[in-house]
Amino acid sequence: MNIVLFGPPGAGKGTQAALLNQRLGLAHFSTGEEFRRHIEAGTPLGARIRAIVESGDLVPDDIVLDVVREALSTEHYRQGCVFDGFPRTLAQAQALDNLLAERGSAIDLVLTIDVPEEELVRRMLQRGRSDDNEAVIRERLRVYQERTAPVLDYYAQRGKLRRIAGNATIEQVHQAIRQTLSTVAANETMSNLSSS
Repeated sequence: MNIVLFGPPGAGKGTQAALLNQRLGLAHFSTGEEFRRHIEAGTPLGARIRAIVESGDLVPDDIVLDVVREALSTEHYRQGCVFDGFPRTLAQAQALDNLLAERGSAIDLVLTIDVPEEELVRRMLQRGRSDDNEAVIRERLRVYQERTAPVLDYYAQRGKLRRIAGNATIEQVHQAIRQTLSTVAANETMSNLSSS
């Protein structure tokens, strides 16, 4: 199963992806982790990524997709995965669909963790990171909404988007995700039986 976890900064995507990995054995794909792996290994891609990150720019789509393509060709992700932090743009979503289609696969489900903005700000201020002040946090949330709304619309039009209420405990959010996965899997089984 290929799942995309969406949600604004502070929604708990990384935490939920890690739980899905631990409890269901779904490989956790994080672009940030893959970038760090390439940088630490000193690969040609890593050298390009390091230069971009050090300049403060966002890693462009073509390099992100090279990293994704390489990762998905490994055994680790052969049975599918949970994408965390990718795709971030409509172009990336379309490219991911094409990349998976080449492998006879597809995105099965997109889960977006919805949390009210005031709660997100509170959570991120509590983390106490030096770059987390309220103005910076609100700007990151604005950019997230601006950039990802088209991606969510793209998946909604394909019937793949499900919303998870994220203003709850970590365990409650996890159980809501598990319930959604079970429902979708059951519906797919029924539609496969009726079409055979």
